[in-house]
Amino acid sequence: MTSQHVISVQGLEKSYKKLEVLRGVDFDVARGSIFALLGSNGAGKTTVVNILSTLLKADAGAASVNGFDVATQAADVRESISLTGQFAAVDEILSGRENLVLVARLRHLKDSGMIADDLLDRFSLTDAAARRVSTYSGGMRRRLDIAMSLIGNPPVIFLDEPTTGLDPQGRIEVWQAVKELAEHGTTVLLTTQNLDEAERLADRIAILHEGRIIVNGTLAELKQLSPPAKVEYVEKQPTLEDLFLTIVGDSGQGGSDGADNNAKSN
Repeated sequence: MTSQHVISVQGLEKSYKKLEVLRGVDFDVARGSIFALLGSNGAGKTTVVNILSTLLKADAGAASVNGFDVATQAADVRESISLTGQFAAVDEILSGRENLVLVARLRHLKDSGMIADDLLDRFSLTDAAARRVSTYSGGMRRRLDIAMSLIGNPPVIFLDEPTTGLDPQGRIEVWQAVKELAEHGTTVLLTTQNLDEAERLADRIAILHEGRIIVNGTLAELKQLSPPAKVEYVEKQPTLEDLFLTIVGDSGQGGSDGADNNAKSN
């Protein structure tokens, strides 16, 4: 791993009995960037995140996070990361501020109240700080969840489909929060099947299909893989959805659906 790459993955493989989920995955993530791992449901995105966050062991290949090998230096990796899953892990009985203070105290940090207040301000939750989280909207809960993940200033954060189940306004709120993470120097690995999300947020996009990365590049680079823009009355540039369907084709509708769910149950 070079100094520019905070995440490095080479030849990652993982199977569940006879089901091959990952079949040689390779990619690098630059420090302070947003990297989107894009794929259909069941493509293996969560399996990759679980391996990188030391929750799951790969069958073959190598991976490092923040300079630490995920297989042999798991404790150091866990000190370097934060993981936000598909559903907000917040205590609905507590207020937003109490959730943050609780996590800061569990991590034995000083000035837990100041840490909580700073994060509430950063994620535009100050006005709702004293309210029970049960009264929060989906977008507010997700922003609080991400704020909780940042306690202790981890250099790397994994966001596994962070806008699952959110309405359009909630998605926009979370997208803004993710952009601010990178602006503050945090490296973000984002998994998503939302094409608009990847297009709006990511510095680089990798498409995971049938256990392999089949394309990896900036949005501009990916657009070069599509046929020339159609000219009707105006020039229409292809969207990321057009590119995804062109690259993956109809085969993306079947195959390894449910693989990620198997990952969670094994």
